[in-house]
Amino acid sequence: MTEQFPGAVLDILDAAGGRTVFEHAGREVSGAALLGTVRRAVNGLRGHGVGPGDGVAMLTGVGPEAFAAIIAAHVVGARVVGVRPGLTPQQRQHVLRDVPVAVTDRPPGAGGPRDGLVLPLDELLASADDGARPRVLARPGDVARLLHTSGSTGLPKACAQTYAAMTAGWAHRPDAWPPAVRELAGRLGRFLVFGTLASQVMMEYGLLALAAGGTLVTADPPDLPGSLVRHRATASVITVARLTGLVAAQRASPVDLGGLRALMVSGSPLEPGRLREATEVLGPVVFHGYGQTETGMISMATPDDPPGSLGVPPVELEIRDPSGRPVPHGSDGELFARTPSQSCGYWQEPGLSAEVFCEGWVRTRDLGRLDASGRLWLTGRARDVIIVNANVYYAGPVERLLAGHPSVAEAYVVAAPDDRTGEAVHAFVVPATGHEPDLGALRALVARELGEECAPARFTLIGEVPLTAAGKPDKRQLAGKG
Repeated sequence: MTEQFPGAVLDILDAAGGRTVFEHAGREVSGAALLGTVRRAVNGLRGHGVGPGDGVAMLTGVGPEAFAAIIAAHVVGARVVGVRPGLTPQQRQHVLRDVPVAVTDRPPGAGGPRDGLVLPLDELLASADDGARPRVLARPGDVARLLHTSGSTGLPKACAQTYAAMTAGWAHRPDAWPPAVRELAGRLGRFLVFGTLASQVMMEYGLLALAAGGTLVTADPPDLPGSLVRHRATASVITVARLTGLVAAQRASPVDLGGLRALMVSGSPLEPGRLREATEVLGPVVFHGYGQTETGMISMATPDDPPGSLGVPPVELEIRDPSGRPVPHGSDGELFARTPSQSCGYWQEPGLSAEVFCEGWVRTRDLGRLDASGRLWLTGRARDVIIVNANVYYAGPVERLLAGHPSVAEAYVVAAPDDRTGEAVHAFVVPATGHEPDLGALRALVARELGEECAPARFTLIGEVPLTAAGKPDKRQLAGKG
């Protein structure tokens, strides 16, 4: 029987031996040394009674010790919960519910489970290294990790990914790399990581870099282009907003980025004009990935693909009409995907799971088409969301919060292009009779209750909302007013 994830990762570190796989805070860490750190973390978790099926939250950054702790939690078969920055206290407690153990490299009091064991990373790694290859206890059907995205109620929803799905993933398996990923892998000699390795995107591209024989170099926070130059990075993940900023910085005050070979844009659509400008300034280095937390990668465009295209999907993909029937190539419809590493549903959300996970397929709620050559093109969204800094936020919670204020009669939210965040919240507000809304106070209300990224970057006061022919609010027309 195939050894479950992360067995292949242990093999990658073992094969690396004395080769440097991590550069962090002036240190070089070899594959053998990192594997030893994983062993210590495994023994530390087992010493605290953590085993298959137990929830372990990771409040950690991007150093080798953080990487080792995450891999160790998978070795013992735990359910790993990543905690991304920027959550409100309410959202953080929601994410950490039913998680009895947290591993942290953050200062005391920086946040953890309300009830449960908080393990400082240094304490966890104080355990002995027995020198033996850790025995992977993961069970195929157990949930390996919970990956959080924003929920329709304003609380993050958790995509549950099993160990079987993680084992089937492409990142750590060179034999499974699709052509676009194989081309990318050859450019990941020095991969710049930042934020947290508990992030789905950061960890998977990090594993891809290690499997390709590359080195992870850390910068947190990343100041682009400075971090790329200082660390001699050949590649990194980048949002549309950061790509726009990098291009602007290079135009204003160019630095030597001759070693840069790949920037992986993910999280939000990249307009063809932005891509052409980036290619003109940075060269043919932009890879544009398309996927969702629910599915993992669905498709990836290489620098050779036409601007606006997302490449040829290496997974099962159907474009369906509103009745659920597949449409021919060239026709628009809603995308349904089936990927080897897709989630099995939303954690403890059976109703919501039934809406999205349908007979083995994942309903993406995105609109698009496949052209005659099989390339994917996105044409819109079937869901009402705004993508801020590559994170998906639903319009509904913002609208309900604004509309509940005494000075507001109606509120409608659309996505507006934003050079800093990719997209931002644009709120259209109909004032209540006899009231003049305090827009600053409304913004502060949303930031406090739903988080800063949900707070409207722009308000427009309107006398009445435009309606469609069916008498529903016409958000397409509102977006056109932005």
